[in-house]
Amino acid sequence: MKLIDFDGLFDEKLAQYMSENKNKHTEKQWEDVIPKLYKKFGDTRIPKIGCTPKEYYARMSDAELVATLSAHLEQDVPVPEFLCNEIENRGEVETLLPMLNSEDTQTVSYAINLIGEDARAFDGYFAILADNRLDEDIRSDLADILRLHADEVKARALSIYRDGKAKTYMLEILSRVCVPSDEIYEILLNEFHAADDSSVYAGYLAAYGDERALPTLLRRIEDRSIGFVEFQELKYAIEALGGEYNEPRDFSNDKDYLAIEVASAKTETDGLKS
Repeated sequence: MKLIDFDGLFDEKLAQYMSENKNKHTEKQWEDVIPKLYKKFGDTRIPKIGCTPKEYYARMSDAELVATLSAHLEQDVPVPEFLCNEIENRGEVETLLPMLNSEDTQTVSYAINLIGEDARAFDGYFAILADNRLDEDIRSDLADILRLHADEVKARALSIYRDGKAKTYMLEILSRVCVPSDEIYEILLNEFHAADDSSVYAGYLAAYGDERALPTLLRRIEDRSIGFVEFQELKYAIEALGGEYNEPRDFSNDKDYLAIEVASAKTETDGLKS
């Protein structure tokens, strides 16, 4: 597939415009001017194709748009915003779904950004999480999307959790379920008990919001062997569930506490210097 590098064409026009107007704007002003020029470029007729960049993509079918996007990524040709905007405006998620099966991080990332929270993609999102495929940033983004729809997807999350796959991500999603479930509560509580460091799991209990977890959290925070970070997470979880813990604790020998103190002191010093 032969592609048109609209961003390259824009860069050529921009270089000419900036040369002709180099004393017209400050560097800061150029940051505001360039996006406006790019938007205007989208409505500018390109003689060699006989239409504007926006019209060029508007004339394509849904399948052609996605094939063009894939070709841009495969051939390492910059993806124009006009192409992404046309795909997004049509909302034709089905044509984007196959891109989620790619092993290429950039391809999957583009698909996710264009699909967003559309429920038709949730199966694909869960498949990526369950297969432990792609890098952590992408999987974290998917978990963020799915947890916003936790009640809608809890059955799938529970199934994957029971299979022992992507447990941390499944717990994160399940902790956002709003409709009370003894099964989910027990899962979160059991994972909390089993953890050597309960920091993350205390957060899950706090997010789930079941006050029955308070006695467990209070017993754990009394453990003098826990570190500063875990203590802080437990204290937050207790307060989030309506409890409180105000007993003074000494963390002056805790490495995390000392690191935070040093960073805080440096920030304060830098602030005074500025």
